[in-house]
Parts: sequence; C-alpha cells; structure tokens
Amino acid sequence: MNKHLTPDLPAAEVAAILEAQLRAEGALLNGHFKLSSGLHSDTYVQCARFLRKPDLAAPAMAVLAQRLREAGLVPDTVVGPAMGGVVVSYELARQLGVPSLFTERDANGEMTLRRGFTLSPGERVVIAEDVVTTGKSTLEVARVLKGMGVEVLAVASLIDRTNGKADLPFPNFALLPVQAAVFAADAVPERLAGIPAVKPGSRPDAK
Repeated sequence: MNKHLTPDLPAAEVAAILEAQLRAEGALLNGHFKLSSGLHSDTYVQCARFLRKPDLAAPAMAVLAQRLREAGLVPDTVVGPAMGGVVVSYELARQLGVPSLFTERDANGEMTLRRGFTLSPGERVVIAEDVVTTGKSTLEVARVLKGMGVEVLAVASLIDRTNGKADLPFPNFALLPVQAAVFAADAVPERLAGIPAVKPGSRPDAK
C-alpha cells in the first residue's frame, strides 16, 4: 500500500492510509475512555498528535482541498473552531489559497469571532474541524457565520464520527469515517467494565 496521501488516490485507500498514520501517531486509540461529556467509549481520537507533524497534515489537507474543488465548493475563507479546528483550518486554507480564521468561546461560553476577525455578508465559507462527532460545534460555528450573512458551503474534517446521525444542513466532507461505540456511565458493557477508564482529553468533564 502507498503510505503517502495524494489527491489522486481512491477514497477507500485514503481512509486506510490515514487510519494507519493516525494509529502510528497515537491519535486513534481503542480501549476504555471517559469522554468530557461523561459518556464512555471504546474509541478515542486525539488529532493533535497527528496534526503536530506538518508532513502528515499537509498531504491530508491537500486531499480534502481537492475534494472540495471537485465538488465546486471552493470558499472565500475557511473557519475552524478553536482548538481542534485551528490547524485544520489553517492548512486547508493554505491548500485552497484563501484566508483562515477561527472561532472561540467567550467568557459566557458562546462561540464567537474575536481578535479583529471579520467576514462580509455573502462570503462563502467552509467550516474546518479535526473531528466531527455530533455536529454540535459545527452547527454553533454555522450559526455565528449565518448571523453575519455568510454562506456556509460545507464542513470538512479529517474524521467523521457521526455514524451518519448528524443533521447538518450542508455537505459533510471527511477523509475517514470512524465507528465509535458510546455508552452512559451506568451502561458500560462487560467487555469494557473490567478495563480502567482513561480520560486522555484536554477538556474538563461536563457539569
């Protein structure tokens, strides 16, 4: 198998190569994990371990950029939510030759554009994420953008964990679909119950 991602590869081969790279970097793990939501899962994704290497991130974003071009969805700007979407937004925008911005939460926890970032009504934007899990953060970003009169073309990510359940009003482009089982804390299956739960993420538990 070709171990390097290039835009001319079939989608299945891209997914296989990316999965191997993620696992090699410790960015895609199997085990027993406690998520920041309080739920438990048998799979954990930490894309920062993959994105820390430009020689891996750049080819992946080149493939994603090509898919957007082929779909006729080249934006004026790429916007990603901090923190996970910042590097993805930057590199995807670089590949497309457009600016990159990021949203972040204010003191009240509301998603917003800060740091002097502005968008004009009518601008065409792609939202960039490292992982789309439920689509919640993607929709939060979309609401901010639409409130500014911006047209959201699509969301583009490395990994899609939605299992096809996210109700998004625009196309969802991802290089790798990941099936991850999620359980309530009091409904962890026997196969995981005997394994100590690990919480590898950076966000605090949900209250």
